[in-house]
Amino acid sequence: MRLSVCTTVMLLGLAPAVRAQTGGEQVIAGDRAYAALEMPSALDHYQKAIAVDPRNYEALWKAARAAMDLGLPAADAARRTAFYSTAEQYGRTAAAVNPGDPEGHFVLAWALGKTALTQGARGRVKYGKEIRLHALECLRINPGYAGCLHIMAMWNAEIMRLNGLVRLIARNFLGGRVFGSANWKEAVRYMEAAVAAEPERVVHRLDMGEIYRDSGDKAKARAQFEAGLRLPATDYNDRRFKSEIQADVDRLGPS
Repeated sequence: MRLSVCTTVMLLGLAPAVRAQTGGEQVIAGDRAYAALEMPSALDHYQKAIAVDPRNYEALWKAARAAMDLGLPAADAARRTAFYSTAEQYGRTAAAVNPGDPEGHFVLAWALGKTALTQGARGRVKYGKEIRLHALECLRINPGYAGCLHIMAMWNAEIMRLNGLVRLIARNFLGGRVFGSANWKEAVRYMEAAVAAEPERVVHRLDMGEIYRDSGDKAKARAQFEAGLRLPATDYNDRRFKSEIQADVDRLGPS
């Protein structure tokens, strides 16, 4: 009985260390699943780590990233929205826990950006200002961060893709004055920097090509699309991205 009591006391004394270790092990297991493109398993492991330690920064931003990867291909709008909402929640906490690291700002800006595309003019103004804030903070911390360069490129591009009247209303009546700074030149500049930083990333080539196309340079657009098609599919959504690139090439028609 004495041994049993002593053993219980020892286990209770070790409990915090065991919990911390379990959280770390869950992150490691999540990283393995992520590398193997087993995204549901990766998210599950990161969420288990967060359950152990709600302020585990690495688990938080990686859970947000995994949720975004799962949300992008979701055909059902409600399911897609749920993943983006989950990513936003984890991203907000990550950015608050460690504001001096770029990853939290990146995943939060990414989640907000995808949510913004589902909104009307007023919603896009609301989200657009915060997307830009976190993307620029990410780049202040790490000027070469490809993901945030990509987000700033898309921020400019998506605003320029809005109807001119909608942009005018958003800028003058909905509090979106910062929208007036958006232009195609900045969209190109940021996305070219993202491609230069990560030339093997398929999604950069997809969005670079679409920015070139929509800003009037179809020759450069085609070159980026063709480069994207030649790249290996290494990320979770790369096959989907390559399918989108092929559709873009088909719409361009013969060279």
